[in-house]
Amino acid sequence: MTDAGWFKNATVYHILIDRFAGVTSADRQQPEFLGGNIQGILKKLDYLQDLGVDTLWLSPFYRTSVYHGYHVTDFMEVEPRFGTLTDVTDLIQAVHAAGMRIIADFVPNHCSSRHPFFHEATHDKASRYRSWFIFNKWPHDYRCFLGVRELPKLNLRHSETRRYVIRAAEYWLAAGFDGFRLDHVLGPPHTFWHEFRKAIKTDFPRAVLLGEAWFEGIQFNHLKTLQIRNKYLRWLLGISQESIQKEYVGELDGVLDFQFQNLMKIHIAHGPRYDQADSLRPALQHHYGAYPSGFFLAAFLDNHDMNRFLFECEGDIERLKAAATLQFGVDQPVVIYYGTEAGMTHNKPVVVNTPHSDLEARRPMVWNGSPANLFLFYKDLIKKRKNVKKEPTP
Repeated sequence: MTDAGWFKNATVYHILIDRFAGVTSADRQQPEFLGGNIQGILKKLDYLQDLGVDTLWLSPFYRTSVYHGYHVTDFMEVEPRFGTLTDVTDLIQAVHAAGMRIIADFVPNHCSSRHPFFHEATHDKASRYRSWFIFNKWPHDYRCFLGVRELPKLNLRHSETRRYVIRAAEYWLAAGFDGFRLDHVLGPPHTFWHEFRKAIKTDFPRAVLLGEAWFEGIQFNHLKTLQIRNKYLRWLLGISQESIQKEYVGELDGVLDFQFQNLMKIHIAHGPRYDQADSLRPALQHHYGAYPSGFFLAAFLDNHDMNRFLFECEGDIERLKAAATLQFGVDQPVVIYYGTEAGMTHNKPVVVNTPHSDLEARRPMVWNGSPANLFLFYKDLIKKRKNVKKEPTP
């Protein structure tokens, strides 16, 4: 087991800061800041402790131009609409005092087009920051995240850029975070991930490095922005989600398990008999058999980029419960997306690559109770899982 072995049994609660606690705006279907903040999370820590989760995962809290935080304008400053550095460190200290851990979403592949480094790079041909980005033709033709011009891609083959990104990650670990969920790991080159891991593990050996290696929605013209191996040949032959995830074995501590999520969607949410879990077990055994022990495959049912699982279940709470029961039965870390335990769903589907469609899965947290005692159901699942993990090995 790695030095980040504590993560093996983690029960993670995934929070989108702007939509969790402290929401003040009434216009909730616009891609705008609604008021959720770090202090709001701190005030809801009792709720999270009562639920029983032991690890929090925060969405990006760095200075940003967009509510969800992935458009970073300063990697080493806190977005004022989310709070202050003191708020962040207060939350970290409170989480640790409660016997919990906390990881942060980190975005190494790209930044906002409003980042001052990019602004200088596109306005001064002699700027040192011009080499920090990948220009096909300066200044307006540049590589970006999956065709999103507001997200220019960082040139992580450039040593100065790499050092800056790694230094930013080390800064937040020194502030007390226990690791990172690493956004869009398909974008940076493998040489970067080797250097990143070596640097992080040297000073923070217990920090968990969990990658988002998701291939859904990738189009052929996006391949030039990805750094996966043999990408054009594999595109012709067909790139599987499984093969994408396996590519990060030995580089990261683990990945978010999109293959597991897809199997749960097919067999439980859409299957004719959701209570027939036996039909799913061979597929799961084959899936887990493809990875070495010690590589984390964090099991989740939904997140901020896709339909909530209850939507996939067409509102059938029993299907959600069946899926959650299977999820909590795997020998891997588990992740709950905020509001799943409150029965949150939506009316329209999230359509990948459709602007702002994901707002459906990012509605403000519901604080007025959950249907069919779903909160208590999740609380019981978490408690039972912890008791099983505590049992001595025979």
